[in-house]
Amino acid sequence: MNTNNTTFATKLKDYKELTKFTLSFTVVFTCVICYLLAPNVVSYNWKMIGLLFVAGMLITGSANAINQSVEKNSDALMKRTANRPVASGRMTQKEAYLFAAFAGIIGVLMMWYFFNLSSALVSAFSLFLYSFIYTPLKKINSIAVLIGGIPGALPCLIGWVAGQDDFSAGGWILFAIQFIWQFPHFWAIAWVSHKDYTTAGFKLLPSNEGPTKFTAVQAIMYSVLMLPIGILPNYLKLTGNISMWILVLCNLFMVFQCVRLYIEMDVKAARRVMFSSYIYLPIVFLALLADKLN
Repeated sequence: MNTNNTTFATKLKDYKELTKFTLSFTVVFTCVICYLLAPNVVSYNWKMIGLLFVAGMLITGSANAINQSVEKNSDALMKRTANRPVASGRMTQKEAYLFAAFAGIIGVLMMWYFFNLSSALVSAFSLFLYSFIYTPLKKINSIAVLIGGIPGALPCLIGWVAGQDDFSAGGWILFAIQFIWQFPHFWAIAWVSHKDYTTAGFKLLPSNEGPTKFTAVQAIMYSVLMLPIGILPNYLKLTGNISMWILVLCNLFMVFQCVRLYIEMDVKAARRVMFSSYIYLPIVFLALLADKLN
């Protein structure tokens, strides 16, 4: 076997893990959809879509690389993250930081050059907030989930601003959909991974006592809040009635799963909330795009 090819394949796999490729792809997916939802974007320009996708992957990958560099020692304590490239020692922190700097700067410059200054500035702010505020805050207070929800949802606003070049209501509604969605989604993950997170010193559940009825009630409250927010794209005449009813059904399903979590209070129920939330995003955003009113 060619050693060089093996080394290259291993290194490529490490960078894929460093950028959390699957998570980054999901984030950039919603960014692109929100770009296409902007009223000024009346046709699919695949060159611009491709450029937005690449810029988004670079910026998101940069944030994840910084996150893994900062949390090297914490990741090494958790079973699900111990094999990450920086935590395992396969990649140095310096290499990860250099990659993050290069990717972040190139990504933000691409947003400026190919789209507009506003989207570049929001991208830079999102990168900073995730990497240098949310990441260290995770060990201090559970308010980190609230702070982390902002850069987690800003890709929606970035996509809208990239297409519309303004901060109009449509962009903020798309931001709100993803922002509120993150609470039941992330608390379900924190519930499932509670032992690992506790070992690493992360404080990510709303209750200091861990997975409790209070956490489940919070998940229900935010999933219920998703219902009126899901109607707003139709109210603003961005999308039609079909997508509105799809969003209502998806939101009711999320409420149902969160109620089950409250009743059953176990990891199995939390895992159902988690997987339901994974399915929720692509269905909702693709429905909105398919039902866009031009």
